[in-house]
Amino acid sequence: MIARDESGRVTIRAVRLTVSIRLDGMLDEAIYTSVPPISDFIQVEPQEGEPATEKTEVWLTYDSDHAYVSFRCWESEPTRVVANEMRRDSSTIWQGNDIIGFIFDTFYDRRNAVEFVVNPLGGRQDAQVTSGQWNGDWNTVWDVKTGRFEGGWTVEAALPFKSLRYRPGRAQIWGFNAMRTNRWKNEISFITRIPNAMGQRGLNQPSLAATVVGLEAPPGSRNLEIKPYAISDVTSNRKATPKVSNDVSGDVGLDIKYGLTQNLTADLTYNTDFAQVEADEQQVNLTRFSLFFPEKREFFLENQGTFSFGGVSTSGSGAGTDTPVLFYSRRIGLNGGQPVPIEGGGRMTGRLGHYSLGVLSMRTDDEPVSGSRPTNLSVVRLKRDLLRRSSLGVLFTERSVGQAGTGTNTVYGADGTFAFFDNLAINTYWARTRTDGLSGEDTSYRAQLDYAGDRYGVQAERLVVGDHFNPEVGFLRRDDMRRNFGLFRFSPRPRSIKSIRRFSWTGSMTYIENGAGRLETRDWQGEFAIEFQNSDRFSVGYGDTYEFLARPFDVSPGVTVPVGGYDFAGLRVGFNLGQQRTVSGNFLAEYGSFYGGHKLAFGASRGRVKITSRFSVEPSVSINRVDLAEGSFTTQLVGARVTYTMTPLMFAGALVQYNSAGHAAMTNVRLRWEYRPGSELFVVYNEERDTFARRFPDLVNRAIIIKINRLFRL
Repeated sequence: MIARDESGRVTIRAVRLTVSIRLDGMLDEAIYTSVPPISDFIQVEPQEGEPATEKTEVWLTYDSDHAYVSFRCWESEPTRVVANEMRRDSSTIWQGNDIIGFIFDTFYDRRNAVEFVVNPLGGRQDAQVTSGQWNGDWNTVWDVKTGRFEGGWTVEAALPFKSLRYRPGRAQIWGFNAMRTNRWKNEISFITRIPNAMGQRGLNQPSLAATVVGLEAPPGSRNLEIKPYAISDVTSNRKATPKVSNDVSGDVGLDIKYGLTQNLTADLTYNTDFAQVEADEQQVNLTRFSLFFPEKREFFLENQGTFSFGGVSTSGSGAGTDTPVLFYSRRIGLNGGQPVPIEGGGRMTGRLGHYSLGVLSMRTDDEPVSGSRPTNLSVVRLKRDLLRRSSLGVLFTERSVGQAGTGTNTVYGADGTFAFFDNLAINTYWARTRTDGLSGEDTSYRAQLDYAGDRYGVQAERLVVGDHFNPEVGFLRRDDMRRNFGLFRFSPRPRSIKSIRRFSWTGSMTYIENGAGRLETRDWQGEFAIEFQNSDRFSVGYGDTYEFLARPFDVSPGVTVPVGGYDFAGLRVGFNLGQQRTVSGNFLAEYGSFYGGHKLAFGASRGRVKITSRFSVEPSVSINRVDLAEGSFTTQLVGARVTYTMTPLMFAGALVQYNSAGHAAMTNVRLRWEYRPGSELFVVYNEERDTFARRFPDLVNRAIIIKINRLFRL
């Protein structure tokens, strides 16, 4: 079932079933005794290239409707298996549990894949990988069951061919890789040999996957999926004019997915509604630049990576960086944080030979509160594969009505991403915008070199953004700049200290001038870190920063930092507890100078307290005490996510947050039940209260929403 040649290439033969598998996680069908399993996993961590210390057996089979992947995971100490999360798509599944994971590169282009991860409780996560970029918010229709036996645990997963996109023809050649993580050992192993610099991220590298032969898929059909929804809500809004109190309303809408060809898929949406989407986690912003919030709406998530440009992910790596994101889907249906009705639209994504294609067009309606007018928003993306993992591409975006409410805005550009060996990449782009009323200095370009080896890491970048560069269907954190950036990392692995995975020394420098050549930012950062074998991490860092303010900066209500140049420095200490622990989280303390004064900060993020495998609490807190000559203030951001999981496909969760900057206490409660594959029921309660009101806590707005959808596959 598996063959390995002298150069390390792996070939796997899929087995056609004469009798379909009964999906129960028991592995008691005859196929599991008559067909030899795929085994002999190879360690990535802690001993790169060594055989895995725990045996893993895999079977890759198929029938006329499904591809099946089955695992038998042997354990020398079964009582030490770490499994504490059942909720679908929880990050804890990936980071804090024993897991198995596998990918299918269905186009066998060695760049793009669909990925599936399962823990012993049946907690699951599915994702798309596009040229190394990971999109964990993508969901598809599949099923999985897990089980236990005296010597370990088992998995049976079934993927309908209708849920997959692949090349024309019955006989298929796919890429496939499988991974296992023993969390109590922190041992990571794969079917193929993966560089230890990648760790679990090696699953996101289709270029390192095995080749699957012997697979026969159903003839390409133009699959049609219809997903209507119905929604009803009761809303109160004290800020609306006139005020709304217990207003009852309802609506219906429709999503359609149609396979134009076996490689191209069209998605259509009418009267789009995203009321069921989880609320954003609040952030504290003490900078003069905008914050980035990730996309969570299902319609924009599938094939999201197709629209990435210049090596910048559309799903979140733009957060906190200065590199523009030329297509930021949250610009569609949101304006200044206010929802804007989406009348409808469509999208076409897929592959044409060596080309990846993405076309999107949406129309939004007017919205009186934010002043939005009816607007058409369009995106076209075309990318040509080169060599093993490189590409050249072009991107075009347009808004028929600019954010100022007049004129149009367009963006066009070309990019190249070049990947060499396993860890070296060069990312480049050139782009230009056209905005009515703005002219000149409307271009941006980037050249970045990134080497991410296990022992050494190097980055070098030159980024230019013109003063009038204005991508209004994108995300722009900072304009009018000439940015030079460099980073060096040294991460040795001490073989003589068994409890330590590695030490790490990292230093970076950012130097930013404006278009006139004036220095605006100079930032030196250094950090020493210790990564322990149990996934804990300790770090201490020091930063030295110069900032020039060309205009007054309102750092907090009533506190304005005047024009001038400011030098400040700070020391920070952090400790991260691995998510396999009963109590986990990232803790950070920081003290230093800040715009002529001082800042003391404390934060706890990604916290998690496991009460049972079904019930968990994830607290977070961020406190900043700032003393300046212009005034003193304290920001407080406190929140907690409480989750109770009934089954892997049904959970109730509450996100409660208090933000002192906005004097707001916010609650988002959601029940999500996937009552059949691809069909869901949502019950949502949203509330915001003003903590500064006389009648504390005074209601600002409240909504109770019930939404149900149903997937029909034809």
